[in-house]
Amino acid sequence: MVSSASVIVNTPWLDEAVEILKQHPEISVGIHLALNSEWKEYKWGPVTPYDQVPSLVDPFGKFYGSRKELFSHRPGISEVAKELRAQIDLAKRKGLKISYIDNHMSTAISTLEFQQEMEKIAREYQIGISRYFGEREVPNVYDVVPEEKLSRALKNLDTVTNGGLYLLVCHVGTDDAEMQAMTDLNSFGLKSMSKHRQAEADVLCSPDYKAALQAKGIRLVGYREVVERGKMKRPFVSDKYDDVVKAALGH
Repeated sequence: MVSSASVIVNTPWLDEAVEILKQHPEISVGIHLALNSEWKEYKWGPVTPYDQVPSLVDPFGKFYGSRKELFSHRPGISEVAKELRAQIDLAKRKGLKISYIDNHMSTAISTLEFQQEMEKIAREYQIGISRYFGEREVPNVYDVVPEEKLSRALKNLDTVTNGGLYLLVCHVGTDDAEMQAMTDLNSFGLKSMSKHRQAEADVLCSPDYKAALQAKGIRLVGYREVVERGKMKRPFVSDKYDDVVKAALGH
């Protein structure tokens, strides 16, 4: 059911993720470029030594919890580019075969200048960028109450009305003690997050959901195939850096 999976390489469990993905070469691997660390109990920082990217980190060398907090400290564009490259380089050194990049909390694409750097990086590494291939988004069930996720996910498949490329973003996990302990620092963060993520996993494992995909003639593809066959085009233009910083500072 999973055709593409993107990895945050800054996190302590990276090596386990690498081993899992090596056992599943059918899955397209992406790098979930991260410039934020939003979990109160589980903080990560840059791959680059933190003293080389001082505008990206808090006094403890970790990423800020929200985009607003990051931009209120005026992150350096060159430092952002350096860190994003370092994340991809680490993944490659670990042996991951990367097809595409996307971005955690949209931060790495939230200003025009960041967007330009990300596009430059994609060209250099000859990889794709998620949402740059004309994908139409299927509504996700991220904030739908857990007990209604399956019914809503089935209904959302009605938006797949004709041939073409569609993107469905899922946040899956397990409702166990490790994930139950985590608290999102963002104001929009979900309560009982582990239950939400378990419910999303249950949707993808549901025989009813698999049968609905088959009945609609939906074929699952990974970004490896998309990148090989498609051509990238910028889907939107982000706000300019100065405007994003002003907004974060309340100006």
